[in-house]
Amino acid sequence: MSFLQSAADRYSVRKFNATPVEDDKLAAILEAGRIAPTACNYQPQRVKVVTGDDLAKIDESSPCRFGAPLVLLICYDNKISAKRGTIDGKELGEIDASIVTTHLMFAAHEQGLGSCWVAHFDPAKLAELFALPENIIPLALLPIGYPADDVKPAAMHTRKNTLEEMLL
Repeated sequence: MSFLQSAADRYSVRKFNATPVEDDKLAAILEAGRIAPTACNYQPQRVKVVTGDDLAKIDESSPCRFGAPLVLLICYDNKISAKRGTIDGKELGEIDASIVTTHLMFAAHEQGLGSCWVAHFDPAKLAELFALPENIIPLALLPIGYPADDVKPAAMHTRKNTLEEMLL
């Protein structure tokens, strides 16, 4: 399948069944995150695989696990992430972690799994619950699993701006 076809077919899954994600599929997803491009190739991404009893910690910090049997907590290390130097010093770790999350999301789709990029969570609560060091900054949650039988794309999924509307 081409990338454009995969990008068109993929949608945010907000209801999962309880089937566990196989280890080989998880490994392929994580590899996609590992090889994602980052600013200056500093690779500040840090990903925590959350399963089992630790899923309760996700539920404490976000209402958006959607019953997924696995959640990736995507973070970045702000001690090693690139900064936009003398121009404005902008932290680029958020951008890097976003690129990584996109790779993880499309790799899950390639493995026949659903996912949903979740930004609705309490980062301070997650950092506390998972005892993250101060320099590890949570950016996204990515619930992953097999979609429930009755799940469909959200109504707004297929509404896209035209190319003319996108271009400046």
